[in-house]
Amino acid sequence: MTSLICTLQDHRDDVNWCAFSGKLLATCSGDKTLRIYNTRDFSELPFSPLSGHGYGVHCCCFSTCGQFLASCSTDATTLVWSMDTGEIEAVLEHPGRSPVRICALSPDSAHLVSGASDGTLALWDFPSKQLRKTAAVSDTTMVACSFSPCSQVFMTGSTYGDLRLWNLDMNQLHAEKNAHDLGVTCCTFAPTILSGDQVVQFRLASCGQDSHLKIWAINKFSSGACKMQLLHTLTGQSAPVLSCAYSSDGRLLVSGSVDKTVTVYDAENAVLLYTLNQHERYVTACSCSPTSPLIATGSMDKTVNIWRLEDGCSGKTSAGRSKLLVSDWSEGDVSAWLVEEGLGGLVDKFTANNIDGTELLSLTKETLASELHIESVGLRSKLLRKVEELKSDSVCSGIPDEFLCPITRELMREPVIAADGYSYERDAIESWINTKNRSSPMTNLPLLTTLLTPNHTLKMAIGRWKTSH
Repeated sequence: MTSLICTLQDHRDDVNWCAFSGKLLATCSGDKTLRIYNTRDFSELPFSPLSGHGYGVHCCCFSTCGQFLASCSTDATTLVWSMDTGEIEAVLEHPGRSPVRICALSPDSAHLVSGASDGTLALWDFPSKQLRKTAAVSDTTMVACSFSPCSQVFMTGSTYGDLRLWNLDMNQLHAEKNAHDLGVTCCTFAPTILSGDQVVQFRLASCGQDSHLKIWAINKFSSGACKMQLLHTLTGQSAPVLSCAYSSDGRLLVSGSVDKTVTVYDAENAVLLYTLNQHERYVTACSCSPTSPLIATGSMDKTVNIWRLEDGCSGKTSAGRSKLLVSDWSEGDVSAWLVEEGLGGLVDKFTANNIDGTELLSLTKETLASELHIESVGLRSKLLRKVEELKSDSVCSGIPDEFLCPITRELMREPVIAADGYSYERDAIESWINTKNRSSPMTNLPLLTTLLTPNHTLKMAIGRWKTSH
């Protein structure tokens, strides 16, 4: 079920982009402004609208902690705004002074990429706001960009129709030519990572002028090689598809089209669930909230619609556990969860091994096979998928998931960024490295270096969250 809960009608020109943080919604428009709303009641913040661009604003994106908002414009700049004051924190002038069409922040908030009408890309160090690298693709306009959930690679799309995968040294890892006839319009990584012994797999959605929404598998091998495979072509819309977004758990995929519709798909099975028809003109933007089952869609009709989906943060946990972090679950809570998820056959194994919430969140396919002796590969995969869903749903528990160490599932005090791009509590990752042969806790692949970089932006955000709560 879906329901339209409100329509925002403050912009005076086409709405070009929508972006959620944990507590805010940002929209930007051809009217040169950005507007910021509180997602509790969608009231506009006192410092909204934000006026600083000289021309229309094409794209906006929040830092993971929600403290900063980046926006880019035809005026050839990317602006960084404080979400405490609404003031401009930095002005990033694009090399060559070409109109900037797209910008994207990495999940670890360490890097920002901006892409321009002349085909150039700029990679910025986000904490220092310094230009780090540039690259270019000739004879095209950059219109799409998305970082992988590990923050180590990003995908770009252009009006030429190609999708290109880049690393942080601005080296092209893969180029998918003619991914969309007549041009790409948007691309977005799913938030989940699938890993094996020698490969890390991502999911990517892209859409284009060919009226198609496509789902890709991107395999990154330990050798450094990359392979991109088309999994599904979705044809639920009858005109060019202009925008797409995954839900926070990766289960849903939303798209907006020139045919004025918004479609919602089951992303895993590529099945059309809903077609929404409330906009009067082209649907140019869509975004999913990371903390609640909400979707925002923007249109050339100058409005933003807010939709509630029952398929969002599903809240499957029972009333007795819903107020607890998963890391605080008892062995009994874990057993009850297994039964609810149709995994009751594993209860005896989990009980015999004293698996509580903390142990549950740290399970890997190796421990499932060697310590719990679960021989079925399919059963191990299903269990790990359910655990990943738990981690996604923990966002709904009150503490933003990005503030929790992936190893301990506790609020971080000294977050650091490891070579796999993830942030961890320093003590936890140092202990892991010393005992796990330098493998990544998230991907199981070798860490290329044991260097740990303090994540000052995340530490500051956690401090601010603790103060406000």
